[in-house]
Amino acid sequence: MIDPKAYWVGFNLVKGIGSARTRALLEHFDSLQDAWNADRGKLLEAGMGEKAADNLIQVRRQVDLERIWASILQKGIQVITFQEDGYPRRLKEVDLPPPVLFIRGELHADEDWAVAVVGTRRMTAYGRQVTEELGEHLGRHGVAVVSGLARGVDAIAHQSSLRAGGRTYAVLGCGVDVVYPPEHRKLSEEIIQNGALISEYPVGTQPDSSNFPPRNRIISGLSQAVVVVEAGETSGALITAAFAADQGREVFAVPGYIHAAQSKGTNRLIRDGARPLLNVEDVLQSLNLEQVQEYRQNRLQFPLDETEKKVVDVLGDETLHLDEIQVKSGMSIDTVSSTLVMMELKGMVRQAGGMKYTLVRERIAPYKAKNGT
Repeated sequence: MIDPKAYWVGFNLVKGIGSARTRALLEHFDSLQDAWNADRGKLLEAGMGEKAADNLIQVRRQVDLERIWASILQKGIQVITFQEDGYPRRLKEVDLPPPVLFIRGELHADEDWAVAVVGTRRMTAYGRQVTEELGEHLGRHGVAVVSGLARGVDAIAHQSSLRAGGRTYAVLGCGVDVVYPPEHRKLSEEIIQNGALISEYPVGTQPDSSNFPPRNRIISGLSQAVVVVEAGETSGALITAAFAADQGREVFAVPGYIHAAQSKGTNRLIRDGARPLLNVEDVLQSLNLEQVQEYRQNRLQFPLDETEKKVVDVLGDETLHLDEIQVKSGMSIDTVSSTLVMMELKGMVRQAGGMKYTLVRERIAPYKAKNGT
């Protein structure tokens, strides 16, 4: 029997079927397995479109899903779909997230603290220095660095984070079993041990210039903010910055010498509204991330107490205002406020704006199991 996720991998091979069409198929059929086996007429009824339906039928004839799935497992590659809890929360929130992610390493689905660091392949000594300082600073403070494994700024960002004991994620424009550029093989292995290689492209996909702009939306989608260190006027890093702005992420740019080609893109970003990065502390201060290590330590050290259990029970699957939590819990407003502050420090709840709170489900489950509730 074929694993149900193998059908997601199958649709990932079909040109013209992305996030929107995958959702439409899931709404029309009981599963992607049913959609995969449907005849052309039923596919058209599902709104697929003639060209996409023909592409699917052709792929179905050519591929052996069972063999492909076995190969993925043999290579130690994980497959995560956007229906699963393991799919990154921030990426799931963007418009049209990739239906499937291929992972080598460990991708923390609850990685709330991640910053993208991107830039030119032809960096200056100044760009290298800033990237090293920034990557090490983020790594030391427990903030994951996201980049694209490219030569130049990307590679230095990954290396600096690892050197500081941090986690780092590389989003690829090829399959996760393909190392590009080839000289980054050792770096890619280090990333797998302390983060993950990530791609939406099928296993075995070779690097192609058309693959890199779309992957940049994943780099920004995984992150709270994007820092562009150096970029020419046509740099791919500017595409990442544009995706970040569309996704509501903070965009930082490192100001540079006005006559340097590598600074023309970053200086233009600042002119157009990006926040200038004047020192490496700016990112953590702006995003209120200085206490990440304390947050991590707190949520590991402190179990649920009775007041926290009440808050968990009241919130359930809802997003509630502070006053609603107080009324439903029967506790005083001071008790509820102080409890929520501690739970937020522990990563158990997060603010949804306007004094409204919601549970971080993946953080609550272990505590509930431990306490037998």
